[in-house]
Amino acid sequence: MQNKTNTNTNINVIDSIMGSGKTSWAIQHMNESDTENNFIYITPFLSEVQRVKESVTSRKFVEPLNKGNGKLDNLKRLIMDERDIVSTHALFQNADEEIIKLLEVGNYTLILDEVMNVVDQFDLNKDDLNLLRDTGMIAIDSDTGIIHWNENSEYQHTKYNEIKVLSKNENLIFFENTILFWTFPVSVFNAFNEVYILTYLFQAQEQKYYYDMYHLNYSYKAVQKINENYVLVDHENKEPYNKELIKSLINIYEGKLNNIGEIDFSLSKSWFDKDVNTALVAKLKKNIYSFFRNNAGTPAKVNMWTCYKDHKPKLKGKGYTKGFVSHNARATNDYKEKESLAYIINRFMHPYKYKFFKSKGVEVNQDLYALSELIQWIWRSRVREGKPINLYIPSKRMRTILETYLQCDI
Repeated sequence: MQNKTNTNTNINVIDSIMGSGKTSWAIQHMNESDTENNFIYITPFLSEVQRVKESVTSRKFVEPLNKGNGKLDNLKRLIMDERDIVSTHALFQNADEEIIKLLEVGNYTLILDEVMNVVDQFDLNKDDLNLLRDTGMIAIDSDTGIIHWNENSEYQHTKYNEIKVLSKNENLIFFENTILFWTFPVSVFNAFNEVYILTYLFQAQEQKYYYDMYHLNYSYKAVQKINENYVLVDHENKEPYNKELIKSLINIYEGKLNNIGEIDFSLSKSWFDKDVNTALVAKLKKNIYSFFRNNAGTPAKVNMWTCYKDHKPKLKGKGYTKGFVSHNARATNDYKEKESLAYIINRFMHPYKYKFFKSKGVEVNQDLYALSELIQWIWRSRVREGKPINLYIPSKRMRTILETYLQCDI
């Protein structure tokens, strides 16, 4: 497994609540930095790409274009030319060995707007995996599960080229002879002079567990606005958030519509998948409609809801269907008019991913992980602008986690 660590790379986690000015600080920092320093700014959304291009006026940011051999090749050319680059998570996740080498000889700072998907299940048919192994195209390390490509195999030009590329970087791990995981190459982070990650509740996120797995060091900072400037402070010295104000803005529904989520694992992904709960899922759909229609009483255009994507067809209904927002939405202001919210999920980390981190000696806090996911989703709404919202969370576990958070300073 990749375990190289670059002690010269400073990784700074700017852990501040949504709306505190993290992006504004980043724009200010890039505007004020010496032009000898080059930046790569990575964001989840194309709309934020445009914002950076327009807001950073002291240097010209460019985005990789889909021309020639595609966006990834164009990204490599831009790095080679030492341009300031803004792009999306989706493209950056494809970083390969060539990009790593180009970054290592460049003079780049990475600003990562929100954590990335750095560990994920890799979809490969079991028969395909067996074929790759049986023909000698790959070898699986019996201790680590890391998949290695056999350069001496007679099969070098096949439909499995993606497996070939990823395994060369040791990015594929076969875990417990059951599930194949892809991991983002940690050497990408090590290739930068400095890294800034703009997020909130980093201690609960998968990228934190990934950093711990690879023994990367990072420091916690927070953003504060002093007069008209944004400054970084040590996280322990940050000004406390006004939880009383936040609490006053979130009207959490309490009533009989919550009865469906009383049990600890109700509304988890496995709960939805069980046929025995089919009737309860139908009941849940009626509850969502009742909340928006009778309790919130808001028009469809300001209603926002989420569930696991596979179960959306069973739960969508009149007055809220078009307000669906993915449960992992982050770093976007596209839904800032949303007033009434329904969070129809009891969030847990994927069980095999949880076991994977545990096997690497990394402790995962399931409740904090769930809180982080929930908070990010809620803050897509108008609460980020200091306006009140209505919130339906039928899962008792998730509701309790949120109410506990609103009482403490994290």
